[in-house]
Amino acid sequence: MTDSIPGSPTATDYLNDETERDLSWIDARDPITLFDQWLVRAGETEPNDPNAMSLATVDASGQPDVRIVLLKGLSKDGFAFYTNSRSAKGQQLGETPKAALCFHWKSQRRQVRVRGTVVEVGAEGSDTYFKNRARGSRLSAWASNQSSPAAHRDELIASMTEVEARFDGKDVPRPPHWYGYRVVPDQIEFWQDGAFRLHDRIVFKRLNEGWEKTRLYP
Repeated sequence: MTDSIPGSPTATDYLNDETERDLSWIDARDPITLFDQWLVRAGETEPNDPNAMSLATVDASGQPDVRIVLLKGLSKDGFAFYTNSRSAKGQQLGETPKAALCFHWKSQRRQVRVRGTVVEVGAEGSDTYFKNRARGSRLSAWASNQSSPAAHRDELIASMTEVEARFDGKDVPRPPHWYGYRVVPDQIEFWQDGAFRLHDRIVFKRLNEGWEKTRLYP
């Protein structure tokens, strides 16, 4: 008679768990640098979009909303992404400039959660990023009335056709309603999977000009 289930991990498995062997990241003092290291590592193993992140906002009634967007900039100032300010998320951020992010890298068995205030990237930074987008993506930024109702797909195709004709042979400028947002983190939590739910959770909270680090029970 045995108390273990065939194929389930044992205490020995926990001690030998690959994710438990290298915990040097726990000694990190700068969460932005640590995040950058985890993102680079995820880029080596994730099959698609290691920079994908869940973005959570709230609407005017306080109802939460969440969707996947792509991280397009990382600096000591925070996490940047770009979108149509007239979209649902753009309107929600205009009303309540606070957001939460979540990165999940299944291949690494890691997760990072971010909470903070949202500020606009600004015209210069938005222009620079927009110019580096593929021409088709720049055109679609003009063609799509993002988050508004559409009777059928033909409306979108017709709008794209009109925009292509308008900018035929011309540079495609950034629409004035399309720009970047930056989540300035107040809190960043790193999570590393461990056997038997003995995960490692380290949270950094902004404290004056630095960060306060705390280990959390999983």
